[in-house]
Amino acid sequence: MLITEILEKNSADYGKEIALIEREPAKNIRREITWNEFNSQANSIANSLIAMGIKKQDKVIQLMMNCIEWLPVYFGILRSGAWAVPLNFRLSADDIMVCAETAQAKVFIFGEEFIGRINSIKACLDKTVATYIFVGKDDKRPDYARQYKDVFLSGSIINAKVEIKPSDGAALYFTSGTTGRPKPVLLTHGNLEFACLVERDHHKQTHKDNFLCIPPLYHTGAKMHWFGNFIVGAKSVILKGVSPKWILETISEEKATIVWLLVPWAHDILVAIENKDINLSDYKLDQWRLMHIGAQPVPPSLIKKWKKVFPDHDYDTNYGLTESTGPGCVHLGMQNLHKVGAIGLPGFEWKCMIVDSNMKALPEEESGELLVKGPGVMKEYYKNPEATAETLIDGWLFTGDIARMDDDGFIWLVDRKKDVIISGGENIFPVEIENFLMNNDKIHDVGVIGVPDDRLGEVVAAVIKVKPAISMSKEDVLKFCEELPRYKRPRKIFFDDVPRSPTGKIEKPKMRKKLGCIF
Repeated sequence: MLITEILEKNSADYGKEIALIEREPAKNIRREITWNEFNSQANSIANSLIAMGIKKQDKVIQLMMNCIEWLPVYFGILRSGAWAVPLNFRLSADDIMVCAETAQAKVFIFGEEFIGRINSIKACLDKTVATYIFVGKDDKRPDYARQYKDVFLSGSIINAKVEIKPSDGAALYFTSGTTGRPKPVLLTHGNLEFACLVERDHHKQTHKDNFLCIPPLYHTGAKMHWFGNFIVGAKSVILKGVSPKWILETISEEKATIVWLLVPWAHDILVAIENKDINLSDYKLDQWRLMHIGAQPVPPSLIKKWKKVFPDHDYDTNYGLTESTGPGCVHLGMQNLHKVGAIGLPGFEWKCMIVDSNMKALPEEESGELLVKGPGVMKEYYKNPEATAETLIDGWLFTGDIARMDDDGFIWLVDRKKDVIISGGENIFPVEIENFLMNNDKIHDVGVIGVPDDRLGEVVAAVIKVKPAISMSKEDVLKFCEELPRYKRPRKIFFDDVPRSPTGKIEKPKMRKKLGCIF
């Protein structure tokens, strides 16, 4: 069943029940829509796009912050037969222009946060974009854009019944770009449907669950985890803001049962509890059954601390890529807490293999590139056959991640292939050093990269963010690292914020650029 059909089924089965809730604590705003309203809005948007002349396989850009309009817009685009093109809200104007030109988008839907960036490149965008739709207050609307409510909520609410097959393109996702320039990943309707099945299988959602969504919806991770609630018609909350107090207030007041956190947010919650900025007895959290983390390597020390504070929570970690339709091609499994640190086992209907540079399968405990195969593998890198041919071979997706498999079949992520540090001929994996440093109770966050060295080629550099109201010196770090082999110890130590993407991944190109100015 296509995800557009699942929405229609939810409307038929649970029409008057709440589907989505938006909370914005900073402005004391709470909004909600039912499954009937969600479905009707998607139909109205689809019919409005069709009336504009949008046809199957046309591209519609969606550049919006998380809000209650986000998902109806996405589903409306899909239901029209067009490809949704959700863009990272942190992209520069130049990157937005490149994405729009690559997609040849005909309609551009945007929020008021992006007016300045769009104004600066509009002359170039106008080469393909025929219509701009503005989601925001009318007094902020640029003259060249039409108002969302006037255009999209005035169309027919009857399903246009555009014929769509599972193999049809559905969405064009530009990768986050943490290892280079974003590439356009084409996902099909079949890919999106499969993501629903994966998430439900892994986390056992029922109609009584309530999923708290905090990460950005443009990213496959947040949306595909939400798919587990979506496929069973369960409600979800979109939270705008990531402070520990707001997260726990929302879980308590909305009775959330499943929360997907990023590593920094989980850290912040534990620190707030440790510093007594938060008193857990002030919140109703008994219904909270699952905390899971993805999008980045998870320090085992973090989960050990979490389980001490929340011993009754199930825990899972999920590994995935945009190219695998988001999370779940590998997952730990809620029953495998004894393997915390591993990314887990092949996910529902997924296969995994670890290979050397000749694509020869490696034995247990040897590190090589992780390959995955399953119904979630992307169709292609759009307009990039060379990159597609390098990444997809015989149905296997080359992830670019270095991993090993233990004798129980669990996969352990070693590091990004491009991030391996070679120092004096020795391979050093930054994740290993990051996980080690995160065992220090004074450290809140850490990122590790290699920096040039005349003698060794590269040496380890660590950027460390210390916990609030805590002091730490370089000598303290070096003393702590004496347990590491000498060649793995950081030679350069900097105290600063660790740059992370909205999905929590360490942005190592930014670290390299910043540290490069120092040397």
